[in-house]
Amino acid sequence: MDYPESYELIFRAGGAEDDVVAVHLTARSGAGGYPIYEDESGIVRAEISERGEVRMQASGGHQVLGAPLLARPLDPRVTAHGSD
Repeated sequence: MDYPESYELIFRAGGAEDDVVAVHLTARSGAGGYPIYEDESGIVRAEISERGEVRMQASGGHQVLGAPLLARPLDPRVTAHGSD
C-alpha cells in the first residue's frame, strides 16, 4: 500500500481560522496497523488509515488530544485511498 508522505491535519480552532498542522510519514505503525505521521516537533502524532481516518497518538503525559476535522494528503500523486 502506498501512503502519502505528508498530510495536513485541519483542527477547529476557537477563532475565525482553523488550525492546520503538517505531519509526515514515519517508519512506525499504530495499533490499527496504519502508519504513524508526526509534525516537525514530534508533538503532534496521528495514525492515518488508507481511507483518511485519523487516530491521534499521545506524545507525552497529560496531553489532551483533539480530533481533526480533516486529514488532507499533501502528495498530489497519492489519494487518501491509495495510489491512482
